[in-house]
Amino acid sequence: MNTLQGFNRAFSVESYTDKLIFTKKQHLKATFYASSKSVSTQSLTNINIETHRSCTERGCARSIRRSFLCRAENNGNEANSVHVNKNLELQEYSKQFLRVRLGVFLSILIGYSCYYLTRNSLTFTAPAMVATARLGLDITSIGVITSIFPLCYGCSKFISGVVGDALSPSVMLGGGLIATGLVNIIFGASSILPVFCVLWAMNGILQGFGAPSCAKILTSWFASKERGTYWGMWNIAHNLGGFTAPILAGTAARNFGWSWGLWAPGIIAVIIGAFIILTLKDSPEAKGFKPVENTGGSNEEATKQKEVIEPKINLWENLLHNVLSNPFIWGLAFTYFCVYIVRQGITSWSVFYLIKEKGVMDAGAAAVRVSGLELGGLVGSLMAGRISDWYIASSDGGAVGKRIQIVIAYLFGVAVMLMAFRAIPAAMPIMQAWIVFMIGFFLYGPQMLIGLCGAEIVGRRSVGASEGFLGWIAYLGAANAGVPLSLLVQQFGWDAFFFALIFACVIGMFLLAPLTGAKSYLQRQ
Repeated sequence: MNTLQGFNRAFSVESYTDKLIFTKKQHLKATFYASSKSVSTQSLTNINIETHRSCTERGCARSIRRSFLCRAENNGNEANSVHVNKNLELQEYSKQFLRVRLGVFLSILIGYSCYYLTRNSLTFTAPAMVATARLGLDITSIGVITSIFPLCYGCSKFISGVVGDALSPSVMLGGGLIATGLVNIIFGASSILPVFCVLWAMNGILQGFGAPSCAKILTSWFASKERGTYWGMWNIAHNLGGFTAPILAGTAARNFGWSWGLWAPGIIAVIIGAFIILTLKDSPEAKGFKPVENTGGSNEEATKQKEVIEPKINLWENLLHNVLSNPFIWGLAFTYFCVYIVRQGITSWSVFYLIKEKGVMDAGAAAVRVSGLELGGLVGSLMAGRISDWYIASSDGGAVGKRIQIVIAYLFGVAVMLMAFRAIPAAMPIMQAWIVFMIGFFLYGPQMLIGLCGAEIVGRRSVGASEGFLGWIAYLGAANAGVPLSLLVQQFGWDAFFFALIFACVIGMFLLAPLTGAKSYLQRQ
């Protein structure tokens, strides 16, 4: 209202000044023509003074109007900034809400950890299967079975992410876990190679249901300024499941036979999946709470809008217009490709590198030196989420861009640690173990934050498609860390191997540079 009054005042001043100037000019003309034949020098001087004064008054009016215009524009920018910051403000949550949300978080943490139980069960049961003569399997047979999995998993993660935007994420998470548990149980009851291959391909397809559904639930239940912390905490499900799988599957296969190496994870997955379907809610609104972020309207309006929009969602249009047409998503995807080359390269080849280049006696001793990779990743992902939340809360600007800046810093850390891993002498095993820990610390932070940025930049209704697309590109990068890197080592040695990984980090940093000011979907509304 003050701004409108300012505009009116500015225009009124100029209108009054124009009238005043016109009147004075008419008076001067009359005086000039009514005078005698000769005009004195003093009269001409007076005319010049009056004309100069009128021009000054006109300039003053225009300056006043410009001042009001600038002030109005600044007020609009300040209002927009306040609106953006208000959208990102944390609400004061009730104790009941916090209890419910804690249950939601534990459900997706434990649920996704169980996906890793059924994913890695074959890895730790395979030795017992080869030792069982009636199956007639050897190492090559196990390689055939396991090689199918990543191809199916990468495609499934993309497809399930796109389709999942039209489905309930809690049903998708729990239903996928039940299905992958049943596949493990049927696998344990089978005995011929073709059936093993088909079942493990099905397991790869079902495994893709986990991450996109968890991403949607996290985006719904946690606001931007706290989401990084909880996303990082959820990310330890990778480490929790990876730690539990060898203990559960390996111990069961050794003590009760190879079938129990798959039955034990499968039974646990079915039980946890059923519990998730029965208890987990997709969003705060589904449980009767307000949304965790201010979307510019009341809770009733948001609920009505959601009821109208979501049933009409078109999967292809959602993927094309909200995900694939977003240039930021492509920048994140290609960076993810580079990150997974480095991650898979270190995971697959660090043991061989220590044996061949650093003189480590055997695979067991080398494995001890690289065992800190996962532990470093756990700490690094937690720290990355917490630091990015603090950065967003402490200063204005694009929330996604601030997380991207953290990713760039972490990738620089990965590159430095890779150079240190190459240069460290063989006679310093403790330093080698510490460097591997730091590689994990810096590497798992970008892996976690890129997925989070992909979720925040597209909004809640497209989170599944975004996560699925990013995951698919990431596993294409992981596939390139196998045969291509092995050929690189054979042809050019380990220096070329480390150069390729460091170059991937540099490419990732350049790809992210234009995104350092990116705003989240909520901030752009």
